[in-house]
Amino acid sequence: MPMKLAHTVAATAFLFAQPAIAGCSRPIDVPVAAVGQSIVVKGDTVSGAYFDLLGTLQARTGCTFRFRVVPRMRLEAMFESGKADLLVAATFSARRVRAGQFFPMVETRATLLSLTSGRAPLRTMDDIVGRPELRVAVVRGFDYGEAYQELLKKLTAQGRLFQEADPLTVARLLNSGMADLTIMPHHVLISAIKSDARVASMETRLRIETVEEMPWIQAGVYISSKSLNANDRSQLAKGLSTSAREGELWHLFQHYYSPAVLSVSIRPL
Repeated sequence: MPMKLAHTVAATAFLFAQPAIAGCSRPIDVPVAAVGQSIVVKGDTVSGAYFDLLGTLQARTGCTFRFRVVPRMRLEAMFESGKADLLVAATFSARRVRAGQFFPMVETRATLLSLTSGRAPLRTMDDIVGRPELRVAVVRGFDYGEAYQELLKKLTAQGRLFQEADPLTVARLLNSGMADLTIMPHHVLISAIKSDARVASMETRLRIETVEEMPWIQAGVYISSKSLNANDRSQLAKGLSTSAREGELWHLFQHYYSPAVLSVSIRPL
């Protein structure tokens, strides 16, 4: 069973008080934003599958972790500028590997998510661009590859794109009819829906569509090549390599999500 832990950012500086072994030279800085059950944020309390994964990593390496809750876009900017040590719950992208080393843990797939309707199916990005009546809402800072980023540029130029701070805001836009479609992994939106009674009825009305330009991609943890010394990077890399090899994050996700949800948007490497 995974460790059921929670970290209150304001109450204590560190994730765990007593490291098992001498590890890193200082606490490892981990800014986080809510992402489904991967990272759960309630006020200033952090939990979720990646939180549990770092608990296992601490036991393995002796490194301690300091969490900060920040908006997703700020998190990305912090990592790219060397102001954060780890980037967690993040997909692979060429832009991110310029700032750090990537350790894939699972595979995930973004899908088109909307409320059930009689409209014709969407099969490609061009289908979305060619439906001017469809308003699209996404989370600012999420990245599912070059085709996704190009689509956002086209939708912005057409005035059809809402870029929001978190999945729950996107869910509210869909539920109110202000947006018609979102793009993200199914499990991320499901977690947001379950967190708020005002949108809970959406769960049984979700329409899920896949497009060929967004296949399964790797997701995991980045270690900064800018903010950490060589020994700390080595300690973390060894620990994360073991986690990946043993499929630890996949096992944790199996405790957080039902098989039906996992089958749509998360799978082991």
